[in-house]
Amino acid sequence: MQVRPVKVAGVGAYVPPQVMTNADLEKIVDTSDEWIVERTGIRERRIAGAGVATSDLAVEAARACLLNSGAKASEIDLIVVATASPDHLFPATACIVQASLGAIKAAAFDIEIGCSGFIYAMATGAQYVASGAYEKVLVIGSETLSRLTNWNDRNTCCLFGDGAGAVLLVPGEQGEGILGFTLGSDGSSASLLTLPAGGSRMPAGPESVSQGLHYINMDGKAVFKFAVKIMAKAVEDVLRKCGRDPQDIGLLIPHQANIRIIESACERFKIPMEKVMVNIGQYGNTSSASVPLALFEAVRDGRVRKGQLIVLVAFGAGLSWGSMALVW
Repeated sequence: MQVRPVKVAGVGAYVPPQVMTNADLEKIVDTSDEWIVERTGIRERRIAGAGVATSDLAVEAARACLLNSGAKASEIDLIVVATASPDHLFPATACIVQASLGAIKAAAFDIEIGCSGFIYAMATGAQYVASGAYEKVLVIGSETLSRLTNWNDRNTCCLFGDGAGAVLLVPGEQGEGILGFTLGSDGSSASLLTLPAGGSRMPAGPESVSQGLHYINMDGKAVFKFAVKIMAKAVEDVLRKCGRDPQDIGLLIPHQANIRIIESACERFKIPMEKVMVNIGQYGNTSSASVPLALFEAVRDGRVRKGQLIVLVAFGAGLSWGSMALVW
């Protein structure tokens, strides 16, 4: 079977209009703007309004992506949604998106691997195009993490925000598009980043609710150490796999979890910050929406140029990680 090149034909993003600043958080928990900015680089985040779900954000990002690419919803063969905050345990959020878009012929499924989700979803979707099984695959990262955040926990409530980003994958020409990717996981460290209740291990009930076990639980220091090491390694691995060098990178788009993680990983790998896309200050950590949202803004702002080598990298719950190299 001949493998076809796969390229990004369009990008899109959406964030809710409501802004929550660090000053707003000062009214809720014992924190300060200075404390949050110094430790995370985050100044504000977007919060979905009442009644707004992850699929709603995904649909808006998808529509923007389709408009950008010139494709029609009826032409989409597959929709893959990466999310850690689905509308429901089932049906898949991707199926709800499919119906809302009117993508009548599209298959649809979700991928849940935390903040690594978008790269996993993009790598998965690309295989359908590369194999010739499908022509147009819509990949979306969408989150409403505000629904899973304990707003009384000063250590985590400042980190997360809501948003969505999308790309359309189509067949490309030789020398353009996705060059390669790496994916990895370490389940032995799964307990470092969890949402304990709500699944089959601990079904939701009065006790789990009273104990706050349906909120994000994270060992911040351990995750920080893991992230710095694995982000640098993931970039190194994908470059080696593609036969490229660090100096070939035109733009690095990392998961926007913490500015200190980004800076430390780039220092370790010797990538100058001028070659790094950073928008964490405006949106916080949007999990699987983080990378596509940053990619969209980089394209919009003219930081991505044709022929440029773009590297995406993320880490997340699992623990997990992924990286991808592509020529724009």
